[in-house]
Amino acid sequence: MLRSSRGGTATLRVCALYPDLMNIYADRGNLLLLERRCRWRGIDFSVTASGLGERLDPDGADLFYIGGGQDRDQALCALDLAEVKRDALHAAAARGAVILAVCGGYQLLGHSYQLGDATLPGVGLVDLVSVRSDEPRLIGNVAIEVELDPNVRRVLAGFENHGGRTNLGPDATPLGRVLKGHGNNGVDGHEGVRRGNVIGTYLHGPLLPKNAWFADWLIRTALGVDEPLEPLDDRLEADAHADARRAAGI
Repeated sequence: MLRSSRGGTATLRVCALYPDLMNIYADRGNLLLLERRCRWRGIDFSVTASGLGERLDPDGADLFYIGGGQDRDQALCALDLAEVKRDALHAAAARGAVILAVCGGYQLLGHSYQLGDATLPGVGLVDLVSVRSDEPRLIGNVAIEVELDPNVRRVLAGFENHGGRTNLGPDATPLGRVLKGHGNNGVDGHEGVRRGNVIGTYLHGPLLPKNAWFADWLIRTALGVDEPLEPLDDRLEADAHADARRAAGI
């Protein structure tokens, strides 16, 4: 049985930020898959929520998750991230905790999100800016090539639906290379962002049930485990991944 560096049976501690507001793209499906894949391996799983006005404990979770939301809700969360949770998230990232932000949450990872006449503050974990565009939304099935472990290239497949265009700064590294779809802005061929264990992406639908291997990477990384996790019967998960790739046209 996998043992925790904190002693005893390993427990994956997840903190979901604003689950009542940032949950329009089946974000609960991502949390549910993490829980199931932990339980099936005998890894304990706990999830807590942190809403508006609630301070974060930077040591209180191994993985912090931010989903997508409507513009109004995103604006509320942006202010809370900047004014209440910023320091704790920076401290969590500095100690190596995993931070996964999807769609609207991704847009709040950087310096700012320009939303019409308003400029929403970002939490400043990565070097990027996002701007809400008047051009048509970037919508469709998408597949990207990523290299999360050195010299190991894999495909993430999902769905994107965003009016924002995200541009990475010189100190930012994209999560992956677009194989099919639009990616960050429909122009530069990049999708998402990665800085250490901080990851942002526009892929949803939800993301993890279509990419169980990525869920396992998140679990292993969040727990600080070097060895591979116990294999599971992933025939259904493999079919879901293959369907997502076919939908994207690869």
